Amino acid sequence: MPNSAWPALPYEAWKDTYETLHMWTQIVGKIRLARMPWLNHTWQVTLYPTTVGLTTGRMPYGEAALEIAFDFVAHELNIQTSRGDRGTIQLVPMTVARFYVAVMEALNSIRMPVTIYRKPAEVESRLPFDQDDVHRSYDAEYVNRCWRVMASAAEMLSRFRSHFYGKTSPVHFFWGSFDLAVTRFSGRVAPPHPGGVPNLPDRVTRDAYSHEVSSAGFWPGGAAAPYPLFYSYAYPEPPGFGDATVRPVAARYDRTLHEFILPYEDVRQADDPPQTLRAFLDSTYAAAADRGGWDRQSLEVPAGTLRAMGAL
Repeated sequence: MPNSAWPALPYEAWKDTYETLHMWTQIVGKIRLARMPWLNHTWQVTLYPTTVGLTTGRMPYGEAALEIAFDFVAHELNIQTSRGDRGTIQLVPMTVARFYVAVMEALNSIRMPVTIYRKPAEVESRLPFDQDDVHRSYDAEYVNRCWRVMASAAEMLSRFRSHFYGKTSPVHFFWGSFDLAVTRFSGRVAPPHPGGVPNLPDRVTRDAYSHEVSSAGFWPGGAAAPYPLFYSYAYPEPPGFGDATVRPVAARYDRTLHEFILPYEDVRQADDPPQTLRAFLDSTYAAAADRGGWDRQSLEVPAGTLRAMGAL
């Protein structure tokens, strides 16, 4: 199929499914939060792309280990342990409350119960997962489409990440905001973040932004922008950042979101979607680094080294 790696993903067509899936990923993400030791910038809570979906990766459980993975091809949630126990939950239309119960029952059945904080994070809703009978949609086609976009984005974010010697995050999925992201660091301490993220303690936000960053990723959209998009922002935002000229021409600075955005549809319709996205990542990072006075010479991998490694 032409452009099968970059399928259409109109926000309104799958909005209800998206909201349900968001809550499902929060439940699994909070299990990871409950089991993992703390890591700087709260990176211990994120999920990671796999061949077919998202995974918690290995989570310690006493002398054993646990992993939970979404499969958006077979549409299953798979649970397995180092002891050989396995469990599967079919991903079909069901309420968030029913999904929560199914996950908790599966963990109990393999003798690895986990208690989580049952209210969602980074959204306005305070409806506990086990009481959420509102969100119940699951359109497998659109979930798979979203996954294919994230998989394509993950490939480009990984390549972009590899061109930096400085501290860089993994390419990881934040279930609070439902976005796939990668972050580069200047190495300098940042001023305290003002906080104010809905249903997220300010101490968490301030730890996440304890040092200067340039961050980019993919977001399927939301109330502030009802369409899927790629984004890039800097914290702290240096003077003149929003006035920088970036590529491609479809990219623009959004003064409400305080970040550069590139609508996904413009990438999908481009003659070369990967290179279009790469131009956005490179140019918006350069805007942050140049205006923020980053030591780019020491932080970036030289083009000659990349060519020698076959990484260009």
